[in-house]
Amino acid sequence: MLTWRKINFLMAIIGRKKEVEILDRLLRSNDPEFLAVYGRRRVGKTFLIREKLGKNIVFGCTGLLDASNEQQLQNFWLELGKVYPPVTRRPVPDSWLRAFQFLEKYLHRISSRRRNKLVVFFDEISWYDKAKSGFMPAFTQFWNSYCSKRNDIMLVICGSAASWIINKVIKNRGGLHNRLTQTIRLDAFDLSETRAYLKHREVRLSNKDIVQLYMCIGGIPYYLRQVLPGKGIPQILNDLFFGKNAGLKSEFENLYSSLFKNYKLHEKLVKILATKGRGLTRNELIEYAKLASGGGLTAILDELEECGFIIKTTDVNKEREDGLYRLTDEYTLFYFKFLQNKAAVKNGSVLFGSQSFKIWSGIAFENLCFKHHGIIASLLGIGGIQYNIYSFIDKGSAHSTGCQIDLVIDRSDNIINIIEAKFLNTPLIINKKYEQELANKISSVQRKTNSKKNIYITIISSKGVSKNEHFYSIVNDEFCIEDILDFSN
Repeated sequence: MLTWRKINFLMAIIGRKKEVEILDRLLRSNDPEFLAVYGRRRVGKTFLIREKLGKNIVFGCTGLLDASNEQQLQNFWLELGKVYPPVTRRPVPDSWLRAFQFLEKYLHRISSRRRNKLVVFFDEISWYDKAKSGFMPAFTQFWNSYCSKRNDIMLVICGSAASWIINKVIKNRGGLHNRLTQTIRLDAFDLSETRAYLKHREVRLSNKDIVQLYMCIGGIPYYLRQVLPGKGIPQILNDLFFGKNAGLKSEFENLYSSLFKNYKLHEKLVKILATKGRGLTRNELIEYAKLASGGGLTAILDELEECGFIIKTTDVNKEREDGLYRLTDEYTLFYFKFLQNKAAVKNGSVLFGSQSFKIWSGIAFENLCFKHHGIIASLLGIGGIQYNIYSFIDKGSAHSTGCQIDLVIDRSDNIINIIEAKFLNTPLIINKKYEQELANKISSVQRKTNSKKNIYITIISSKGVSKNEHFYSIVNDEFCIEDILDFSN
């Protein structure tokens, strides 16, 4: 059972090694710093900032959802009054320019008493930016005229509305153009971080079960926090999606709407991509979505990619240089397969035992390997070598039966790795027929790409591979899920 002492211990930062290193560097910096942290909903942005920078935060304020400008100003004033009591004797300012003047007075007053970086944190910053509120001009003035001249100040912003931060700050063409000194795109945990997080919360699952859970909900900390100790995957799925008090029952209704301003089109595009495992080109998306023109599509695709929902990959067909957009977000894929039709599945046990779930798990494991291509590259010993990734489909010819390949790693060192991902309950056995299928995949890649590179077979499996004559004849590298789980970036 989790005691209060253990619960407090669980608040430690798990993973996020690169992000923590960035924050440490900014705290040690002798320059003014302006940091924007963004990412999808529930990924742990606010937690990371408050846990890592908490001792240095001298002022922090969170915007109010759907509040008037007057209410936002009052909330700001109340928070400032907690750290700077003299303002409580004054009326709430009627403008953001005036409000920031008092924040500047407070920072100037405490600067002589503090040796460390003074962190000013605005959470849910997009909620301040009401029409005609004057917030953004005042905020811009605050950075340009005050913070940028103080080498002891670190201004930090984040929020759920990723599109606002991307378009209003990161890609700003006005007063904040190129003013950011650092951005952090906070992604979901990878498999290794997910296992560490579950272990930290005393959730004990086998490696295969951790992978199975990841394929359903990904590495989103908030989702993983809903998982209780002592339960198997069927019970966990029931608690998350199907039970009376299921923690994620309404998650999809809020996911995209909280992140993106015109979210209906984002939802439409990911729904289309959910049915196209290999991905679609930009022009194909326009066709499938029945868009009158391509106006605004690039921005939407960029936002989906920046929040980790999709990946843009190379297209093996060289005549289509725009590449393929592929949906890789585990929860979204799981939702469209099993949760969209709420009457289709009754509970977690029924779902887990169904044939459709078993078939889907094999496909989901391919997606998991695709998404963890960086770790696979490191396991292959090519972490420093440039490469492209793509799925491969050959419809066949007079001399080929055709094939489909889960993941291709096309390397700049004259090698192509064909990745075979197999999610099984027993070790994979390569017989003569499967060996011939693998040989056919090699010849298909050679023929369709006209490549002179060496082409090798790499197998990634859930239960390992039996070593027999067919294995040694065709397979060059073999990894199991433990290798991915044990790898730490």
